[in-house]
Order: sequence, then structure tokens, then C-alpha cells
Amino acid sequence: MAQRSAHPAVPIALLLFALVAILLLTIRTEDVREAPGFMYGIVLDAGSSHTALYIYKWPADKQNGTGVVTQHRECHVKGGGISSYAGQRGAAGQSLEACLDQAVKDIPKEKHHVTPVYLGATAGMRLLHISSPEQSAQILQEVGHKIQSYPFNYQGAAILSGQEEGAYGWVTVNYLLENFIKYGFVGRWLSSGRPTVGALDFGGASTQITFATQEEMEDKQDMMKLRLYGQEYSLYTHSFLCYGQDQVLKRLLAHIVKSQGYSGSVDHPCYPAGHSQTLRLSSIFNSPCTMKYKPSSYNPQASLTVQGSGHYEQCLGNVSEIFSFDSCPFSQCSFDKVFQPNVSGSYMAFSAFFYIHSFLQRVTGITVSTPSQLEEAAKTVCRMSLDQMLLLAPEQKARLQHYCASSVYVKVLLLRGYGFNEISFPHISFQKKAGDASVGWALGYMLSLSNLLPAETVGLRKALTPGAWGTLIFLFVLLLTSALVFILFRVCDGKKKGGSESTI
Repeated sequence: MAQRSAHPAVPIALLLFALVAILLLTIRTEDVREAPGFMYGIVLDAGSSHTALYIYKWPADKQNGTGVVTQHRECHVKGGGISSYAGQRGAAGQSLEACLDQAVKDIPKEKHHVTPVYLGATAGMRLLHISSPEQSAQILQEVGHKIQSYPFNYQGAAILSGQEEGAYGWVTVNYLLENFIKYGFVGRWLSSGRPTVGALDFGGASTQITFATQEEMEDKQDMMKLRLYGQEYSLYTHSFLCYGQDQVLKRLLAHIVKSQGYSGSVDHPCYPAGHSQTLRLSSIFNSPCTMKYKPSSYNPQASLTVQGSGHYEQCLGNVSEIFSFDSCPFSQCSFDKVFQPNVSGSYMAFSAFFYIHSFLQRVTGITVSTPSQLEEAAKTVCRMSLDQMLLLAPEQKARLQHYCASSVYVKVLLLRGYGFNEISFPHISFQKKAGDASVGWALGYMLSLSNLLPAETVGLRKALTPGAWGTLIFLFVLLLTSALVFILFRVCDGKKKGGSESTI
């Protein structure tokens, strides 16, 4: 008997299978061959004491993506903050050259023209704008011209408000901790389901506290609403100008000089015993933050000798007096008549908070994770002589005399000011970085200005383009149809064969 030939549907089905396999292989190889590179963004954090340049990067095909921005490089500008160059024409811009030159090397040449550059100035420039708006405007213009001389896409230089600084810091912290969204194994960006973390920032001229709260905001000036990834956040955020580390130290000295009758020599209980320094009165009273301590008339060039006594209790009394805890016009306040809801949840404390906390733990050996431990560590540091501290932290020689005052200030600010206690204080994490990124407002600032933080929910991310998916679906339907037709033919053929055999 002759062998029956294969049905025509069989090679068709095999051909369709082969086409699908070839298409998948082609798409896969094209993805590898044409994988997009990175996009870059630069933020210059022009703080009161120094400027830092941060370079961020993200996959070029994820402009509206989230959770994909990482820190590429950072560069710290030598010298003081840009506000310290007031009256020195061109100096503020020149100070940025080394870091901008480094950015040219760190970012691929073909990406230079599409790399946005943002400069944000904070409390140092806010103070300069108060005392001299003309000099403030001139410095912003100078740094703008300097940045524009580089091959990047300049987006402007601006002075951030205290509220913006606090909010951008909060965005940075929660973005880096993936508290907004996370990438699920199903290929979709999902809500993390985790509560957000509050942000505690402590710079040179101001300090900020920002956290999400459901409590009623009695002072609407401290309220900010953000809509991120389809969810609305109600934030409490307040910035205390003149309460940054450098300005606090200056205010504390001015307060001591005033309380001791503006004599030519003063005893400073927050300086270590044995420490002595001589300075000009102009260096104390040249800030808007020390205006209320300034004598009615004085010689700015007159010298002042400051002797340290290392007395914790007296230091605590003087530091407490630069705050005002009286006459709150709301149901509750932090200090200086500023409304604040109760602190709740977890917090990340960064900038100077991190460095002071780290120093305390290192030189005292005390794990500073409770209010009582913070107090004990501050007492220990305040009772140390300069030589004792020098043995424990020789690389910090230029700053050692300030750690007692800074530690006591942090204690008063966090415990009496913000209201952290034995229950809430252990929920503060003192950090410099989250992952590989420095914590601060810079990342949140760039994310917001470059539209990398969509207000609505991020949708499904497919591995293939819609066109490729459409082609695959069409081929699959065609293949399925061919298979069904083949089966029907076989069934019909079998019935015919069976019928013809029965008639023999």
C-alpha cells in the first residue's frame, strides 16, 4: 500500500513556529544591540559653608521612570559657600571651575549638550539676600555665567525657600529608601506599602524638619501637599533660618559676649578648658542672625579674647537661651512661636546631624540611640580638654572646640525643640548616604525639576514594544487557527477513512 503524504497544514504550522522563534531571536538581539545608554543631570548644592556638585544618571529610555536614578559622581568645591564671596567680583564663579571641569570628564562627551545643570542656593544666600539683595543677585548672575561657559544644558540658578529645601530633602530620603514605589517581579511598579520617613536636615545657616502627618495644620504656612505616583502626601515642613550650625555658634558667642557686658575677654563654657582664641568683633556681629545681640555702638576692628572653661551645665543654659520656648500662639509649638504637630514614625537625620552623632559615638564610645545616651555623650565631650579630643580625633583639629556646643545644641533642638522622647528618638537614623547616594535636597530637586517624579501612577513596563507584542499576538492567533484547522482535517479524514473501510 502507498504511504500517505503529510497534510499541507503540517509544514505551515512548522513554518509559523519557525517565524515566531526567529522574531523572538531578532527582538532579543536588537534589544542588546540597541540598548540605550544613560542620561545625566547635574545639581550644584550651593550651601552656606560650601558647595557640592552631584552628577546623577538614569537609563535613557526611562525618562518617566522612577526608582532608576542613581548618583554617578560627587565633587566638593574648595573654599566657602558662594555667599562668602560677596564683594569679590567673579570669585564665586571661579570657585566652581574645578568641579565643573571634573563633570566634563565624568559625563560622556556626546551627552554634554543634553545634560541639565541646576544650581540651588540655600540659607547662606537667603541671609545675603536679606542683608544685600544687590550682592546676592550679582553672585547668582556670576555663577550662572560660569556654568553657561560649559557645554551643558544650563537650567538656571535660584535661591531655594526653606520650605522647598525641606520638601526636596524629604523626597530624596523616601525616593532612595524606595518608600514611594518598588519594582515588582511581575514587571510592574507597585506601591511599596511602606510608610514614609521624616527628614531632619542641619546645614550651616538653617535647619529643616519635614514629615507626613494627618494632624490638623494650625499654621497653613508650614503645610505642603505633594502628589506622587498617584498618592497625595500632606507634609509638615518648617525651616529655621539662623539655626544652622555655623550661625548657631556665632549666635551663641554673641549671646555670651552680650551677657558678659561686651568686655574685651569672655569665658565660653562650651569651649574646652585650655582653649583660647582672639577674634575681631566684626566676625561676630556681621550676620543678620546676630543683629539682636549687637551693641548700639562698637568698633568692628576691636579684638575679643575667648577663653574656654568646658562646663556642661553652663553651656546648656546658654544654648537654651538662644531658643524661645515661651508664648506659643497655637495649641503646641516647637520653639520661636512656630506650630508643629507631634513627631511620629521614623526619621532620617543627615548633614551636620550625621557628623555630630558620628563624632559623639566615636570619641565617647557611647551608642547614641536614646535621649539619655545623647545627654551623657554631650556631657562627656564637654568635660574633655582639647588635648584629650585631639588624641581621639586628630584629623578634626580645626573643629574640635565646637563639638561641645554643637552636641548640646542638637540635644536641645531634638528633645526640647522638636519633641523627640524616649519612645520616638530611637526611630531617628543618622545617615550620610542611602545606598550610594548622598542624602540631602539635591536629588529631590533634580527629580522634581526634570519631571522624573510623575504625579500619577506609573503603568506596566513591557519588555517588548507594542508593535512587537502585536506581531507576536497575530502570529500566535494564526498558529492556533492553523493547528485547529489541521486537527479538523485529521478528524474528517479519519472519519472518511473509517467509512470507506467499513464498506469493503
